Amino acid sequence: MTERTPLLNYRLSASGQSRKLSTFFGVVIPTLLSMFSVVVFLRIGFVVGQCGLYQTFGMFLVAYVIISLTVLSICAISTNGALDAGGAYYMISRALGPEFGGSIGLMFFLANICGSALYVLGLVEAVLATFGIPEDGIITNHYQVLNSGYWWALLYGTGIALLCLVVCLVGANIYAKATFLIFIVVMVVLLTIFISFFAVTPRVVQLPAEATLNPSGNGTLGPITANFTGFKLDTLMGNLWADYTRDYTTGTMMTFATVFAVMFNGCTGIMAGSNMSGDLKNPSYSIPRGTITAVIFTFIIYNLLCVLEACSCDRLLLQKDYSFLRDINIWGPFVTIGVYLSTLSAAMSNMIGASRILYALARDDLFGKVLSPAKKTSHSGNPWMSVLLSWFLVQLVLFSGKLNTIASIVTIFFLLVYAAVDLACLALEWASAPNFRPTFRYFTWHTCVLGIVGCAVMMFLINPIYASASIAFMLLLLLLIHYLSPTSSWGYISQALIFHQVRKYLLMLDVRKDHVKFWRPQILLMVANPRSSVGLITFINDIKKSGLYVLGHIQLGDLSTLPSDPLQSQYDSWLSLVDHLNIKAFVNLTMADSVRHGVQHLLFISGLGGMRPNTLVLGFYDDCVPKDTLIDPTLSCSQSVDLSSPSHDIEGDSPPFHFAPLRGTSDKLGQSADGKALSPQEYVAIIADAMKMCKNVVLARGFNEFVRAEALPAQLFSQAKSVVFIDVWPVNLLRPDSCSYVDTCSLFLLQLACVLNMVRAWRKATIRLFLCVEEGRSVQGAEQKLGHLLKELRIKAQVYPVPWDQQAALHWQRQGDFKSTESAESTKQEEEEEYANSFPSNTSRLSDEYLTAVNQLVLDQARPPPAVRFLYLPRPPADTRRYASYLHQLELLTRDLGPTLLIHGVTPVITTDL
Repeated sequence: MTERTPLLNYRLSASGQSRKLSTFFGVVIPTLLSMFSVVVFLRIGFVVGQCGLYQTFGMFLVAYVIISLTVLSICAISTNGALDAGGAYYMISRALGPEFGGSIGLMFFLANICGSALYVLGLVEAVLATFGIPEDGIITNHYQVLNSGYWWALLYGTGIALLCLVVCLVGANIYAKATFLIFIVVMVVLLTIFISFFAVTPRVVQLPAEATLNPSGNGTLGPITANFTGFKLDTLMGNLWADYTRDYTTGTMMTFATVFAVMFNGCTGIMAGSNMSGDLKNPSYSIPRGTITAVIFTFIIYNLLCVLEACSCDRLLLQKDYSFLRDINIWGPFVTIGVYLSTLSAAMSNMIGASRILYALARDDLFGKVLSPAKKTSHSGNPWMSVLLSWFLVQLVLFSGKLNTIASIVTIFFLLVYAAVDLACLALEWASAPNFRPTFRYFTWHTCVLGIVGCAVMMFLINPIYASASIAFMLLLLLLIHYLSPTSSWGYISQALIFHQVRKYLLMLDVRKDHVKFWRPQILLMVANPRSSVGLITFINDIKKSGLYVLGHIQLGDLSTLPSDPLQSQYDSWLSLVDHLNIKAFVNLTMADSVRHGVQHLLFISGLGGMRPNTLVLGFYDDCVPKDTLIDPTLSCSQSVDLSSPSHDIEGDSPPFHFAPLRGTSDKLGQSADGKALSPQEYVAIIADAMKMCKNVVLARGFNEFVRAEALPAQLFSQAKSVVFIDVWPVNLLRPDSCSYVDTCSLFLLQLACVLNMVRAWRKATIRLFLCVEEGRSVQGAEQKLGHLLKELRIKAQVYPVPWDQQAALHWQRQGDFKSTESAESTKQEEEEEYANSFPSNTSRLSDEYLTAVNQLVLDQARPPPAVRFLYLPRPPADTRRYASYLHQLELLTRDLGPTLLIHGVTPVITTDL
């Protein structure tokens, strides 16, 4: 069965849900009502009275620049592809990934819940202010019939919340109709307000009782009336400049910041339309046009009201009576109705927006089964269970009674969401992904950055403590989702950004500027089958020292005879292996007609720019029986090779590995898929090829028995100061006549041992350096010379002199036998042999007896046994006929030594310069 494409999935999802709302009903009206709310009726005069007309214009300009920059980002993201339910959450999660999307989405959901409860309680307070019986019991109007008190207010709030619930349960269509009726009424009220400024004659307005108290707090009364003057130049001139006083409702001295925070609450409803994205006929078309239309309309209305109020109301009226529009209206109850309905619509808008966000969060399974009930929808596609859960949470918040304390944090949550939308758009723009091509092009990365900065400044301007707490809460949610949620298939913007930056820095990494001071191992490890190589893979991960680490694999075959590339399906298994072993490595697979050609391919093409392997690591060519440690890591401590893997309970949680089972008694570098083994001749040829390409070569033997330093059992620890040893033999043991410890290869051995000792798991290990000396040489002098070299190289190691006269005698005895048996050969053959052997010219002259003696010498010095040994690897002979003899000598030299690295370095890696 074929897999559905993402586009087909979207179309099926869209057809499963009823998308009915147009731009006007689904975006313009909800956004207008959310932005107006009660600010337009109760707070515009307050802003003008405190700040003056000039600063008010400046405030609205700054506020609308901030929200307009965010609107540009919303428009860009919403026109870059199909939108589904969830609004801002859907945009952020699909752009920035599940961590950001989930954390911001949950905070946006909570902000909508608290915002809905705030508007419900605000409506209750407005109703009680008009129809409620005063607490002192003195009834001044015949329409004061409603009882006051906490439980009565809770009852009224519950009734209003139930009304919102009914509208939201019926569905988005009835919600759109209800908000349209409210919109008509609010527009009529606004029209009467504008008419009243021209139609109503100048009058004296009675100030509220609480506003008449003297601000000094001595109990005396201040002015009890103020004037509506009509249009007068003197009134306008008196309202041009700021005059900050105390807020008569709170007693707090007003400042630019506090007034700005109050005013900005009227600008935070720009997401109301995008929250309905799942119910719109065409979200990508409706959201940009509807949101921009609403923002422009509210900006014009706010500024017109500011001018009319500054021209017709004296400063005292603006500062001391926040509901003066009711007193100067052609019919006072109009303004009261406008306040009630705009608040009710804002409560409904927040509740239905919260339900859509909750539904989107539940459908994405970011929080597991906790939100699974919220996935249920009606036949028409209305997420009724999400609506019920949202109403329930709103009802819980209503029990708090007064929400003035969290009003600021609700606004901050909204600002954080706006900043995240700007960040999502900025990330998409900076990533330069070819598929980010929104049809709305009126934005740049500069607008995104300014939007982020503006939102951040506003957050800390409103309340720095709440702003810091909300950011900390978002980061906590981000971490929880990162570690607990399943992997999504949405695509991660972080990957695109990383690619963009890595490409830029790789181009800056110039190989011509390489210097030995900054050398580090960059390793290509050839792996035939990871099942038998877990120990070696984890060990090489330790020795790479923050360098490049590539796992290479060769599959024998000819692509021209195959229908498709078989390697593509194997990458997932190899990457799962990398994750499972918790190593930092790349994977490079290739197909070739022979293992030798495959290694050449990988050495030529692995890496990029200045990051290319400089060291080739091969498993040793022997006949040991491989163990499948990828399946069975529960071996004894001396056998297990997977003790350093991140999980010991692999059987309980096995990754999806699809590697071929081990075959036969050998599973080394070159075993092909049909079981044909790599020949010794080809194996040594690979070593010679790597050295010709100026690559360092490491042969690893005995790592089927490797135990990482930090995993060694206590009973193996010695009583000495150090408990783990790294043994280094930096002399060519196949050339007793070459006892130099300062050639390039010897220094390379010392460098790798030092690098391993710097890794956290090996820091407690002690490097033991064995100094081979013969009779007649000054042991003390050689030891001092080597110690001085180590001091200059800043390498901490213990030097152990090792006499090897008996082993050297066996070597020279063999040389004498060789001379007596080979004296009859022609001069031409001797010259040819001397030329052909760049590696010791005596390859064929080393007896098995000598090699066995050297092997025993190495074993005898290891008390207690080391965790790993480093030995000198000579060059292969240039005469290819001696490859088999060369490999046989290496096998005898390293037999039964345990984990051993035979190392040959071709490039200088150590310097004593600063």
